[in-house]
Amino acid sequence: MKLKSIFGHLAMGAALALTGASAASAETIAVTNFTLIDGRGGAAVPNSSMIITDGRIIWVGPASQARTPPDAVVVDLTGKFVTPGFIDTHIHLGNTHDLVQKEEFFTRENVEKDLSTYAAYGFTSVAIMGTDKDLIFSVRKQQRASRPTMARLYTSGQGIVFHGGYGGVPGINTPVATPREAAAVVDAQAAKGADYIKFWLDDELHSMPKMPPQISQAVIDAAHRNGLKAFAHIFYLEDARRLTDQGIDGFVHSVRDADIDPALLRDMKAKGTVQVAATLSREAAMFAYGRHAPQLDDPFFRQSTSPETLRQLDSPERQKQVSSAPVFPELPKFFERAKANFKKLADAGLPFGAGTDSGPPGRVAGYSGHWEMELMVAAGVTPAQALHAATGGAAKILGAQDIGTLERAKWADFVVLDADPLQNILNTRKISAVYIAGRRVPSVAP
Repeated sequence: MKLKSIFGHLAMGAALALTGASAASAETIAVTNFTLIDGRGGAAVPNSSMIITDGRIIWVGPASQARTPPDAVVVDLTGKFVTPGFIDTHIHLGNTHDLVQKEEFFTRENVEKDLSTYAAYGFTSVAIMGTDKDLIFSVRKQQRASRPTMARLYTSGQGIVFHGGYGGVPGINTPVATPREAAAVVDAQAAKGADYIKFWLDDELHSMPKMPPQISQAVIDAAHRNGLKAFAHIFYLEDARRLTDQGIDGFVHSVRDADIDPALLRDMKAKGTVQVAATLSREAAMFAYGRHAPQLDDPFFRQSTSPETLRQLDSPERQKQVSSAPVFPELPKFFERAKANFKKLADAGLPFGAGTDSGPPGRVAGYSGHWEMELMVAAGVTPAQALHAATGGAAKILGAQDIGTLERAKWADFVVLDADPLQNILNTRKISAVYIAGRRVPSVAP
């Protein structure tokens, strides 16, 4: 089923049909005869089964040992591969219409549409990084009180932006000028129930003021005082060093101005600093549309992209505008350095997630996550490492206890694939079905 026909059938909390029975009459399902990739980083296990009651896994193991309840609906997945639902560890939600980003677009309708798009692409959970209006907390509350039919969300609410500096969305993020103001914003997000804290430390290639050390320290300290992790947008090596020394929990982009060195890797490992996301697909997207990009002809890409967005991305006028920007020649260099630094980090054994920075104009929900995994493998990690970064590894980074792996008592969020992603990471795109809390949701056509 194509996404354009999916959206008309989605509503928050709607009970979606399971194979062979309605969700209302099929609170227990037995999924059987598949190859299991459980999200813990181990080998795939053929001939597996999983029993799910009320959206949670109550048993998973060899099909030969399964004791299927007599009232269970049986879903035979012979020849299929099952992975945990994918997790995008860095997105922005609801603020973009076609190729325009504005705070006025952040409505419940647009938020739910985006969450449905992520789910259709197999991304059953997403972590939003700092550009949400407060209505996001009511959407999340409803999700966590029930069995959602779209991607689960984790949010930092409104991220912290330095006065006059880079980051955020005008009308959503209120810039801060002092450590006291920064700490107050952190306290406010914590009081609303933020899952973590996000802030921007950047000067947009020396074109804007950079957040001073005393303010970044205040943000980190206030986050930790509230029992929350602090994640930072960075670009420069010197900023990564500074924040590691200050106790940052994770970076939501790769270092892109210089090669990271063993000293930084040692410090990150010693302090438990993680790479929340390398956002390689974000770096690639920054220059991809300076010409006719191959994905514009890819049905997997086109299914989640409006006709107007496709028209603009393929417009020679817009492509000329993108390619004539003064910074354009540098963008491929930033991308290559991001890949190289990501590989160094992975080789050093530091934890990393799979995040895209999708949501802003030209960075497409759902599709970008599959592109991210492809680029992670192109950077030199194995398909198994990339897949773990989008499942169990991502959940651990976010502190999400009941998603990310297919184990007893976890939510039954999973993706059914027609081919083995451990053999070829592009096989994550061969989606047969997506389930959230044990219920099948609409997915993209393979």
